[in-house]
Amino acid sequence: MPEPITVTVNGTSLAVPGGATVAVAIVLAGAACRKSVTGETRGPLCGMGICYECRAVINGQLHCRSCQIICQPGMEVRTDE
Repeated sequence: MPEPITVTVNGTSLAVPGGATVAVAIVLAGAACRKSVTGETRGPLCGMGICYECRAVINGQLHCRSCQIICQPGMEVRTDE
């Protein structure tokens, strides 16, 4: 099992397995990735970067596809919850 690393999701520190994607960290944090224009919560759908439903702010960069980015120690993730 990979060593866990610590990331921050919406201001809360969270340990995730090394090699996990940011989408995994968001799900483990119990958060949704974003809200639709009608206010519905959205989360990872395709898992391969095609649908863009998993977009989040990662280290200040807007609209990152969280299913395509591997967590790094100290990474800061924000969703629009």
